Amino acid sequence: MTRRTPALALPPWLAHALRAQRGPVPWSAVVRGALAAGPLLLAALAAGRASLGVVAAVAAMLAGINDRPGSRRVSVRRIGVPALAGAAGLCAGTYAGDHLGAVALTLVLTVLGLVAGGFSAVGPVASGAATQLLVTSAIGAGMPLPDPGWQRVLAFLAGAGWLLALRLALPTPGPLTGATPRDFRLDFRFDGERAAVAGVYDAVAALLDAAGTQHAVARRAALTAALDQAQDAFAGPRLRRYASSSAERRLHAQYAAALPLAEAATALAWAGESVPRRASEGPRRLAAAVRAGAHTGPLPAPTRSAPGLRALDDALLHAAVAFDRGRGDDLHTRRRSPGSVLRTVLGAGGREYGLRVGLCFGAGAAVAQALHHAQWYGLHRHWYWLPATAVFLVKPDLGPLVSRVLCRAAGTVLGALVFAAVAAVLPRPGGLVALVALAGALIPVATRHFAAQTAVVTVLVLALVMVGGEPQASAGRIGETLLACAIVLVVGHLPMPGQRGGGVRARLTAAGDAAHAYLAHVLSEPDDRARRWTLRREAYRTLAEARAAIALAAAELPALARHSRGADEIAATLERLADTTTACAVHLDDTGRLTPRHLARLAELRDELAERRDHAGVRLPELPLTG
Repeated sequence: MTRRTPALALPPWLAHALRAQRGPVPWSAVVRGALAAGPLLLAALAAGRASLGVVAAVAAMLAGINDRPGSRRVSVRRIGVPALAGAAGLCAGTYAGDHLGAVALTLVLTVLGLVAGGFSAVGPVASGAATQLLVTSAIGAGMPLPDPGWQRVLAFLAGAGWLLALRLALPTPGPLTGATPRDFRLDFRFDGERAAVAGVYDAVAALLDAAGTQHAVARRAALTAALDQAQDAFAGPRLRRYASSSAERRLHAQYAAALPLAEAATALAWAGESVPRRASEGPRRLAAAVRAGAHTGPLPAPTRSAPGLRALDDALLHAAVAFDRGRGDDLHTRRRSPGSVLRTVLGAGGREYGLRVGLCFGAGAAVAQALHHAQWYGLHRHWYWLPATAVFLVKPDLGPLVSRVLCRAAGTVLGALVFAAVAAVLPRPGGLVALVALAGALIPVATRHFAAQTAVVTVLVLALVMVGGEPQASAGRIGETLLACAIVLVVGHLPMPGQRGGGVRARLTAAGDAAHAYLAHVLSEPDDRARRWTLRREAYRTLAEARAAIALAAAELPALARHSRGADEIAATLERLADTTTACAVHLDDTGRLTPRHLARLAELRDELAERRDHAGVRLPELPLTG
């Protein structure tokens, strides 16, 4: 008899560094990457303006990093807002570098880091904009270019705008297969929205299949992720001046019709009892109808033996009507007031984020300036690389600190060695331009792992340096990366004013407030369903954001991970509260009153939250219960 030895468990910080995202190859983004930086650089060389071509290629590269899967309307904000911030940073850095000394320049960059770091806590788009602002301000201050500042800014906007134009204009292969109605046959602009809405119906069906099993919790989380993706898909500007397109109106209606279905499925999963297999057939047929742009046809009705099943049947009937009429409530927007954004920036998470980004960016600029004036280790040519690298390393939304450092160091060394070997045999400048185009095409695939992304970006940047007329700089690139890694490791572990883990606590507080608002509305105004579904979306979305922040914090070194101890238990309790609130809403719709089981569960969760928040030091509101 053989004895099996237990597998060696890696520490979380190392396991995260070895983990990569999975999924199909985004061929459309690969084509856009190949058509972005390389052709821009080739056109600039043909016009005799190589330096401006380098700036445009850098902008296209940064835009390519933000070119993620999703709808076209989302890409306008996801690519366009950071591009505008990058242009502003390039302008500020250029004129600061031309008119300020080393000490004053370092102070200006540090202040920019403090402000941009605080705004990074607002959300992914704000974080991307802050990153580009800081990176381009360092480039503008240190990159030796013969062109005036305004020409650099225009070249940068042209590079980012070119990739955005490709994103909006090029069709995505595949999504129109099987589409028969005229509205969908050529309207490829809405393929991202269509895929996202269909994913919601598939997630509803999967949750119904998992009801009463151990997989229900994971399937409910997957439904939340699908709803978040669909909500984001509709969040950008409309692609027409007026929403007169029947395809767009129909997609709005199909998304709105999914919300009561998701609510009913969550209530059935909360009940802990399996549902008939027939119940999931309706959502699956709705998903197929969304993808094909076809009518739903007859939908199998579930039995109406319980409040959740009756709610599911009503939701299916509502969805069938909404699909046929192509009209629905506009419930997809997620608005944030300027006051809430400011509170996030000035809150605990924003302050901690801003301090660390400002210190890392400022320290990187100070060390780089000292080495620049000493002309040491080859960094006197590209001193701006050091603070720009520190910006990417200090961003916690890119992963835990040690994981980011390990991946950045490994990726830079690999990319620099590959470029040194390839550059020795490539013809110039044609071979280097082809290498830039190849690297641009690989960025959408490489973004699945920070080390791979770093390696590809390193090759692209080193190729641009040589196209600009400078010598091969692989050794300098490795040197500045290792210095930036050391700076970020030191600053990342420094004690800061206030309590550590402010970002996690801020996310948990927002999730608690959203769950409280959702429950209060259900108990006080159960008939206002439109408002209820909006609050439900916000409650589950903020919980998902808190979960993501907690997972990243847990993968830090023990010295940092301990500051978020207990947060995962609070998030789990809040998720159970949101599920219970959903079950209460469905039951109130059906009977107008709550059962003793619902009331007992709410009281239990109230006591559990009160105990956990006292231990973890998280501010959570009192639940609106009287019994």
